[in-house]
Amino acid sequence: MSLPPENLTSNKQVQPKVKIDRDPLNYLIHKRHTPVKRISNERKIDFKEIYSNSQQQLSAKQAARCLDCGNPYCEWKCPLHNYIPNWLELVAQENYQQAAELMYETNPLPEICGRVCPQDRLCEQACTLNTGFGAVTIGAIEKDVTDMALAKKWRPEVVKQNSNRRVAIVGAGPAGIACADHLARNGIKAVVYDQYPEIGGLLTFGIPGFKLEKEVMRKRKSFLEDIGVEFQLNTRVGDDISFEKLQSEYDSIFLAMGTYTSVQTNIHGIENKAVIKALDYLIGNINRLENYQMSNFPYHDLKDKEVVVIGGGDTAMDCVRTAVRQGAKSIFCVYRRDEESMPGSPREVSNAKEEGVDFLFNLSPVSVESDLNGILIGLNVISTKPETDSILGTQKLNLIEGSERLIKADAIITAFGFKASPANWFEKAGIIIKENGLIKMTDSNNAEYPYSQKTMADKIYAGGDMVRGADLVVTAVAEGIKAAREIIAEIN
Repeated sequence: MSLPPENLTSNKQVQPKVKIDRDPLNYLIHKRHTPVKRISNERKIDFKEIYSNSQQQLSAKQAARCLDCGNPYCEWKCPLHNYIPNWLELVAQENYQQAAELMYETNPLPEICGRVCPQDRLCEQACTLNTGFGAVTIGAIEKDVTDMALAKKWRPEVVKQNSNRRVAIVGAGPAGIACADHLARNGIKAVVYDQYPEIGGLLTFGIPGFKLEKEVMRKRKSFLEDIGVEFQLNTRVGDDISFEKLQSEYDSIFLAMGTYTSVQTNIHGIENKAVIKALDYLIGNINRLENYQMSNFPYHDLKDKEVVVIGGGDTAMDCVRTAVRQGAKSIFCVYRRDEESMPGSPREVSNAKEEGVDFLFNLSPVSVESDLNGILIGLNVISTKPETDSILGTQKLNLIEGSERLIKADAIITAFGFKASPANWFEKAGIIIKENGLIKMTDSNNAEYPYSQKTMADKIYAGGDMVRGADLVVTAVAEGIKAAREIIAEIN
């Protein structure tokens, strides 16, 4: 089987498959079996993960369904080009340790991606069996196998550290963690700075516990520290430590600061204090649950309130499902297009419906309505109808005149997405930003990767959302690894 270029995170070579004698019709004998979900009435009162761990034997049976396609679509659809058929073969043999090692070869956060990646839009959607037999449960297998490895405190071989080479990483989200992991495994000291009290970025502070329990990130932190990564948390670069100091003390710097500024619109009345930005709401809730004591992220209690969430992405799903667990009286999710057009994972939409969230499609917000005392009344919306240009094939939304109506609400959460937040020290450091706030990168001669991870400033690299815009965890991980490779090539 041919392998994608440059997708190893170490110098170790992928082990060839050792075929075992098994029934080639396993995909018919063993149907697709997704992880068991806790019943909605039980799970919607807490923030624990909703999916149970599969038994090892069940993971092996699911893995044995893989057809081992000559051209593994699942592997190519994955932004990390994980060796999916190879490690499914190992799981089918119940060789879980080797499977975990192979997962880690291309992905420094497999237990995270197994939980939060939209497999239904990536590897599992591309699975050949998805044509009618049910895709192999790739994500669940990845999660379960790496959870087993972390529980047994498995650690990889690491190149002996060369103390003369040091790299500073600003941001402990997925891109920063991936870069630090790759550097450490190649003998380079990585020191990660982050303004928050725990690593993970939005993995910790933006994704609720019912999708990713925070103990999972704490285990990953322990893993990274064991292989030599150092963390400087509660440290804001530019305030607690100057960027100039980092430049003077490190051979290179990697910026992985994400996109934390909420996108807002000019909806009339949106300045009402009962209108909450999605990220503020989610971080405030996690701050309270985990007792992080961050004073700038207050808790928004929606118990017994009528809540409206505007948006159709995964962040909107995180908000509606958090509101369920807070005991909101009613929860409506308003989206301007139809359900099939929602950018979020269909799996998360289904989970939200099971937990009692009502979805209102083809409605566009017009105004936030308040009484004379500024008390929120609700959201005024208008119906929409899509129209496709027969020549260009593009689609626009037409507003249906006379269809306006009011949705009562005590609280409104806006989930319109996120944009870049350039630091005030960028210009002095020679970091150039584009009109949209994203960092301008140097060009690459590689057709597969149109830009390098190097900024226009000397010895400063960047990756993840602050370069490409708000995107998936797995794409941020891919850019963190790619940046580490470029850094190693420069400083060695």
